[in-house]
Amino acid sequence: MTVSPLLETHQSFWIASTLQSSYPSLSQDIEVDVAIVGAGLAGITTAMLLKKAGKRVAVLEADRVAEGVSGHTTAKVTSLHQLKYDTLIKEVGVNKARLYGESNQAAIEQIAALVKDEQIDCDFERKDAYTFAESQQNLTKVKQEVEAAQKLGLPATFEKDIPLPFATLGAVKFSQQAQFHPRKYILALAGKIDGNGSYVFEQTRVKTVAGEDPCQVRTQNGFTVTARDVVITTNLPILDQGLFFAKTFPKRSYLIGFQVEPDQVPGGMFIGTGETYRSIRATPTDDGGTIVLVGGEGHKVGEASDTPERFNRLAEYARDRFGATNVDYYWSSQDMVSFDKLPYIGKLTPANQHTYVATGFSLWGMSNSTLSAMLLRDLILGQKNPWADLYEATRATPFMTQKSLKNNLDVGSRWVGDRLKGLFDNPNQIKPNEGKLVTVGTDKIAAYRDESGTLHQVSAVCPHLGCIVDWNQAEKSWDCPCHGSRFDVDGKILHGPAVNELKPKGS
Repeated sequence: MTVSPLLETHQSFWIASTLQSSYPSLSQDIEVDVAIVGAGLAGITTAMLLKKAGKRVAVLEADRVAEGVSGHTTAKVTSLHQLKYDTLIKEVGVNKARLYGESNQAAIEQIAALVKDEQIDCDFERKDAYTFAESQQNLTKVKQEVEAAQKLGLPATFEKDIPLPFATLGAVKFSQQAQFHPRKYILALAGKIDGNGSYVFEQTRVKTVAGEDPCQVRTQNGFTVTARDVVITTNLPILDQGLFFAKTFPKRSYLIGFQVEPDQVPGGMFIGTGETYRSIRATPTDDGGTIVLVGGEGHKVGEASDTPERFNRLAEYARDRFGATNVDYYWSSQDMVSFDKLPYIGKLTPANQHTYVATGFSLWGMSNSTLSAMLLRDLILGQKNPWADLYEATRATPFMTQKSLKNNLDVGSRWVGDRLKGLFDNPNQIKPNEGKLVTVGTDKIAAYRDESGTLHQVSAVCPHLGCIVDWNQAEKSWDCPCHGSRFDVDGKILHGPAVNELKPKGS
């Protein structure tokens, strides 16, 4: 079974199963207490909590609400983050590891409270979460994770038999976690934010933030939002101050959704171990059915040329483990991975007293986004929060670790070496449905010929910090391997931190 012949287009189940939002774009200068850039889970939850605290807020979204990373997640609401706690204890100590677990547990309960209090219909369900092992080596790691999590007071047990339709050697289980439909949840919150002096704006790309107290949030359409405080929740901050692009790296992952027989539906939320791990959960559909989601095949953005094969490998897994005969949905997502395994939440820089960021969720965005919102609310309101020091965005960053050094060397080598790509290519030789880097004179061009034969040519130089983009065949996009910006074949931004499009080239 392969994915490519089965679907004409790929789309997230969460987006396909909800109506598109229709908030207006910013059409005049306005003034509020807090401006939030980015309408994903982190931004919308921050806005909701601040509005409930009496603040006037404005959310500015470059595209549509919850159609970015938050609309492409697996949507597991859990503090079980694969095999996190044993490593955290070793690297940052018991106290900080405990705070990480407690804050993520608190985020679960915050989502549950908002669902209940605001009467949100979003398929919210309490589910147990599992990290399972299929080899003796990984089973040892699982048992170590159980001991570490129990030491921190988390709801962990070791389970020999788990509710999956195939055999495993055992798993760490966290009880009373949760799952939901993320876009139904975020859209419901957005609807409660808009009005009474607060706003949600779509199709409003922010270019920069200037000034302090008040801050000036300047948009590409020429209008400005004036606010005392600004929160940047754009996955990777669009502002380069703080060097978050050097403290994290962008990782892309892939998901498919398919229908199975009732006895094959997994009875919880699951993630495997090892380099080829799979993430598994089920979700109800509005017609009373069930879709099983399987994810995996992750890699650093721009470093994989075999993107269609990654979907195919997930489809093979679905067939072998669940008896799936078709793939109904397939899509991909990306997140920023923090080098020290902790999100960055707080002030943009020590000099910025009123501009805040939240980034580095490391593929666990549902709980980390929500705890970010809780912490940012407290920081803006001047309230103490026990997690503030742990997640401080300006904390010392381990640039000298082997992993971070390799990443930054990779960025540097790509900035120089990628300029040699495409020296001998000719755009006239590009076949239909093919994308290539070509050199015309001194210009590096990203060229794609669509199935009708039309050639699309844009600059291959990412406008963020000047790296050369790579072609993503599965998603027909140009992806920057340095910091994760993505563009369509005509250069329009699909994913930041870039705030400018790829410039058109050719005739």
